[in-house]
This record gives sequence, C-alpha cells and structure tokens, in this order.
Amino acid sequence: MGKRLSWMTLAGLAATTLAGGPLLAAPPEPLPAERLDFEPWGSERPADALCRGRYVMPAYRLPPPEPGKVASESQSASYGEDGETLLRGEVVLRRDDAQLETPQVRVPASRERAFAEGPIALRDRGLLVRGDAGQLSLVSDAASIDQAHYVFHDRHLRGDAQRLARLEDGRYRLTSAAFTTCDPGDNLWRLVGGDVLLDRESGFGTARHARLEVKDVPVFYWPWVRFPIDDRRHTGFLWPAVGFSTDSLDYAQPFYWNIAPNHDATITPRWISDRGLLLGGQYRYLFAESAGQIEGAWLGSDDGGDGDNPDAPARRYQGEDRWYLDYRHAGTLNPRSRYRLRYGAASDGRYFDDFGSDFAEQNTSAMERLAQVDYRGDTWRLDARAQGFQKLDDPLLEEDKPFYRLPSLSAAARWRQASGVYQEWQSNYSYFWRDVEEDEIPLAREAATGSRLHLSPALGWRLDQSWGHLEPRLEWLGTAYDLDYGERDTDRDTSLTRSVPVTSVDAGLVFERELDLGGRDYRQTLEPRANYAYVPARDQSDFPDFDTSERAFSWGQLWSPHRFSGSDRVGDLNRLSLGVESRLLEGESGRQRLSLGLGQALYFEDRTIDMGGDPDTLPANGADFYRATRDRSPLVTRLDWRLTDRWRTGWQWLYDDHQERTERAGVDLQYRSPAGHALNLGYRWELEGFDPSLDRSDDDFRAYDREEYDASFAWKATPRADLIGRLLYDNTNDRALEQLAGVQWNDCCYGVQLVWREWIEDNDTGFVADDFTDRGVFLRFVFKGLGGVGREADSYFEQAIPGYRSTAF
Repeated sequence: MGKRLSWMTLAGLAATTLAGGPLLAAPPEPLPAERLDFEPWGSERPADALCRGRYVMPAYRLPPPEPGKVASESQSASYGEDGETLLRGEVVLRRDDAQLETPQVRVPASRERAFAEGPIALRDRGLLVRGDAGQLSLVSDAASIDQAHYVFHDRHLRGDAQRLARLEDGRYRLTSAAFTTCDPGDNLWRLVGGDVLLDRESGFGTARHARLEVKDVPVFYWPWVRFPIDDRRHTGFLWPAVGFSTDSLDYAQPFYWNIAPNHDATITPRWISDRGLLLGGQYRYLFAESAGQIEGAWLGSDDGGDGDNPDAPARRYQGEDRWYLDYRHAGTLNPRSRYRLRYGAASDGRYFDDFGSDFAEQNTSAMERLAQVDYRGDTWRLDARAQGFQKLDDPLLEEDKPFYRLPSLSAAARWRQASGVYQEWQSNYSYFWRDVEEDEIPLAREAATGSRLHLSPALGWRLDQSWGHLEPRLEWLGTAYDLDYGERDTDRDTSLTRSVPVTSVDAGLVFERELDLGGRDYRQTLEPRANYAYVPARDQSDFPDFDTSERAFSWGQLWSPHRFSGSDRVGDLNRLSLGVESRLLEGESGRQRLSLGLGQALYFEDRTIDMGGDPDTLPANGADFYRATRDRSPLVTRLDWRLTDRWRTGWQWLYDDHQERTERAGVDLQYRSPAGHALNLGYRWELEGFDPSLDRSDDDFRAYDREEYDASFAWKATPRADLIGRLLYDNTNDRALEQLAGVQWNDCCYGVQLVWREWIEDNDTGFVADDFTDRGVFLRFVFKGLGGVGREADSYFEQAIPGYRSTAF
C-alpha cells in the first residue's frame, strides 16, 4: 500500500527573492563524467534507457580485512621518531566496506586516524567520494573530505560539497552542498543546501537553507527541508498541486503522515480563490486479512465560483457547505468467506463536477453504501448484504432516488450428474426502502416499499460433444411481495405473487476443416445454432419497480430468455433465434484469429409485458409499440478479427430488414505495439430510443439519433517523448464532445506532462440545450529524486485512451 513520497518540507514554500546567506551556499564545480564512475552506454544500451549511461562501482582493490582491522597497500612507507607512519605512492586503505585511495597518507602514532592529501577517492557500499584532502578514522566509520564530489551509484545521484563528513553513526553531513539525478555535464536541476544531512539507513535527507535551482536559477527556497533518497515513505509535505483558470487559482498542499508501516494518511488543504478553502484527507491501513481507507473533503460556505455568471451551475450551492465522505474496508473471514464495508456520501450531486477528487477515481454517478459478507463453497454460494446508493444527479427528483436493500439475502447452488443432467437453485430475499418525501411521490407503484422473495430453481440436461451441443432447460420463477405504502390511503394490493415457467432449448453444431493460409495451418469452424424460448405473460401491472430495467437487444439477447434485468418483471416471449458463427483458429496454438457471427430472432407472439407490466395493453409510444409487435428482431452481425499481433478490429451491426434501417452499429480498429504505441478508431450509431432501459431523464439518454466518431492515440515518438490525443465527435449535432492533446517528456532526471482538454459537460441531463463547454490545461513537472509539481492526469488519460500506459516518472 506504499505511497511514494515525492517531496517533504517542514517549513513550507517561501519567496525565492530572499537575500543574504541562505542563497549564497556555493558548492564546488562538478567533476567530469570519467571521474565519477560513469560509463556511457555502448552497443548494449537498453531500448528504454533515458540516461546517457550508468554509474558502475569498480571492484575493491584490497580484499576485505578481518572485522575492525585495517588493510593497507602503498609503494613506500617511512616511520618518524614519534611513531608517525607516512605512506606514499598509490596508497590504499580498507576497513570493512570503506576504502580510501590517495597519493599520500599520514598516520599518527595513536593509529586512530589517517590524514590523506589529494586527490583522494573514498568508496563505501555503492558510494564514491572524491576530494582534495581528507581524514579517515581507523577505529570507526567516521571520515571527512574537503572539496568533495560524491556519487550514489544505485540512485543515479551525484553532488558536490565544500566538505563531506561521514559520522560515526553512518550518516553523511555536507556543507555548502548540492545534488542532482541528472547525468554528469547536465545541471537542469539541483538542490543546494547550506547544511545537508543524508541518512541512508532511514532513507531520507535534510537540508537547511535549501534552494531548488533550474538551469542555475533559484525557483524555490526552504529554511528547512526533508527529502527522500530511496523509495521508502516518510512524513512531510508533498509537492504542491497548482491549477489556473481564467478567473481563479487552485493551490493544494498535501502533507503525508507515515504513521506506521501499515498505516498512513494524507492531509490536503486546498485553496480555490473563487470558492474558498477546501480541506481534504485520506487515511489508509493494511492488516494481514483486511485493508481499508477513509477519505473526504469539506468546504465551508462555497463562494460559488464561475466568474460573474449568476446562472452558472456551480452557483447553485453558493453559501452552502460542500463535502464528501468515502469509507472502504474489505477482509477475509476464512478461505471461503469475505466481507466488504463501504459508505459514500456527498453534500450534493454536483460536488465531483465542481471539485473532482484528490485521492481516487470516484464514481461520479453514484456513491455506494454497503455491508456484505459472502461464502463460496463447492456447491453453495451465499451472500448477505445491506446496500444502497446516493445518486449524484443535480437536480434529483424524489421519484428518481434509488432503493436501499435492507437486507438482501441470496443463496445459489448447482448440482451436476455424469449423465449431463443438472439442477440449479437461485433465491433472494430483499427488503426495499428509500428516504423520500411521500407527498412528492405519485400514488402509484413508485410509492411502495417492502419485501420481495424471488425463487428460481432450474432443471436441465446438456449434451456437450466436439461436434455440437444440445441443452433443454426448464426454469421456474416464483416471486412474492409484501408492500407498504406508508400513511397514504390506497386500494392497491399489498400482497402480490407471481409464478412463471421459463422453457428453452439451445442446440448447435460444429463443422471444421483444415486450411493453409499464407503457409500457416488454420482450422476453420462453421457453427450453426438455434435457440427456442417460451415465457408466458403474467399480469404484473401492480408490481413495483425496485431494481429492474428492460435490456437493449444484442447478440447475447438472441440466446437468453430473459428480457429484463432484476426480478420485478418477467417478460413474455415466444421466440426462435437462429444464428451461425464461423471462427478461424491457429493450428498449433488454437488461438482465435477471427470470429464472425450472424443471427436473428423470430417472434411468434407480441411482447405485451413492458415496465408497465400489463399483459392486455400494448405500449402507446410508437417506438415501444414497434419493438413489442415486430415479428422479427434486427439482424445482428458481429465480427472480432485479430488481423495481426498488433492490429485488431471489431464490428457490431444491428439492422432492421423490415424498415431497412440501422438500429445500432459500432466499428473499432485498435493498434497495440510493444514499444508503447496505441491507436483507437471508432464509430458509433444508435437510433433514438434504441435502449429501453434509459429514461428520458437519465444522463446517458439522447433525444436524437446518436452518431459519434472516436479517435485516440498514444505514440512513443522517442524513448523520451510520448504524444497523446483524442477527439470524440458528435456528428448528429456537429460538435466535439471531447478534445485533448498532450505531450509527456521523460528524461533522465526530469519529466514534463502538458495536456490541453476541452469537453462537453452534460449538466446531469440528456438534452443538448442543458450542455455547456468546459476546458482546462494540465501541467506537471517531475524532478526525479524529488517528485512532481502539478496535478496528475495519468489515470484519466488511461481511461480515455485505451491501451495507453503512462511512462513512469
């Protein structure tokens, strides 16, 4: 669960115009690369190498002496009358892992110290220090070097100091020092401090009167600063995140608290100039059998933002407190049982539209509340939960609020015999409740709360052979309700039951032949398939709608007898589906290269059951009426073709051969390269009202025929440069729904990410008149070894551009 610390201070940022001593620390000039154990890459340079070379520590010149002893080597030695020893000519001293190389060493009679005259080189466990003069303790690990130049090989870190001292406890103290992770000869950035202390054991360093220089120009100053020198986590300030817009400044200063190896927290004060101070935080914990986190933010009395526009959506909550809270916990009780806890809430449906989230990718349509425990056995699966959602629509009508399940208990099992006969059991009991104002809900099914018991045992037999399959199946759906209309007077029945048999037969054949294409062996199949389903109509006009919607037609619906999701409706059906699929398989591996399918359903009766549930009344709406009375479904064609190991295309087309029109179509072309390139081209067409599960008030509903083009790419132009872009175009309304373009430059010691984005915000409705345009520029700097400045955009871009994986800074 480690969160790597990017940058930490205990004093905060101060102006770089401070004069006097703090900015006068002057390290010595750096040494050339050949004197710093730096080896340029040759023919063996890795393809993803960003640096010009690497630091390689040579072998010790002396074998390790006995613990506590000192081994020496020199061309000559002389001894003074006072017991002093003088070593000359390529002198080498080694004690444990520390080795000193120098032209001359003087060892007093006490034999406790050695004084070296330069140029000298001190090596110690992946560390090289060169200097003009120094001294080395012969009884401890202490040492000091003047005019020092040092290298940490494994961290690709080098620096310079007027004086470097290794203390007896193993820490290093540097005076008027600097360090950087840039290659020798490149000082794009460096950290300069008057007094620097490096602790390799704890993994961090501290500096007094420190400044960050970019191309020798000071850009930040800290009276006292603490920074990481490895990947371990440390308490302190992270790099700030800064954002700008036309009318406001957005500045966030995270503070990271490394409480324990399995606990940490991040506290983020965030100042938004046209809204106020937003205080956010996150606490995370990890145990052997459980883990969790809690996060949230709070803004008192929102100033409203959005300039002088009084009708802007953000103004709706001006003067009100804005906040969100999200708690997650998951664990295991035993190898077969797990549990989850979740509680999410926000002050309003626009919170994430206005402020986003500093910690995680939030679901901006709903926040979940959940307490769940389950069991997964060899035969039985059990699930018990209490679950609800806060729907993040703004505004949100009372009748659109979702139901809570308090509780929901499920049990499922499957048995199978060697003969192919199998039995299944599915059951669920749920109590549905929601917090609404009764007076604002119409006195209809939407006004009811109550319990629902749903049982669905099934009996079937499946013959599965290499040449085909046959599966007759009988399922019984039994449902019972106990409803409550509260204080409202109604003559509606509160005890309802329904019993529906579902009969289906699924059969298919498989024909194969061997093919030779381009000198490669393939196997082609031809797989005709037929599926008959019969579901009688039952009166469900008094039944509530707790969790059900009608499914849009698709390839999968050809072979399913269930027209609805959820258990509040069982759709009547008397249908025969016919289809054929052909697959092309590689001869050796069996990997599928191509799959092409064509199918259509033939209806023998009208479908009278819709969300209204009345078996005697067909829908009045023209599109719904046609869908319920048509005698055949649209032709469904689908294609999945892996053209090469890098190119892939997919196609789905639903065509109404009666009215000679396309109902839904989609084409995708994807390119993936091991080098990191990604290209996505897509086309979408959908007839208005095609998806019956969408209400006109839903965000995803479109009151027009939807025709969209989608093109996105991520291109690794060089090992250092990534280019990204996307255009999502609404051809129906002649507008761009989203545009973004960006570049990420990833060098040896720094990285830059610059992205421009403009998009259409739907304002929580499906109508074009309510939409408005938003835009932003995202800029992020990363100084490797220190961390980054600016808001990260990686997670969003990986969602918007399939196949894109940001190069790790």
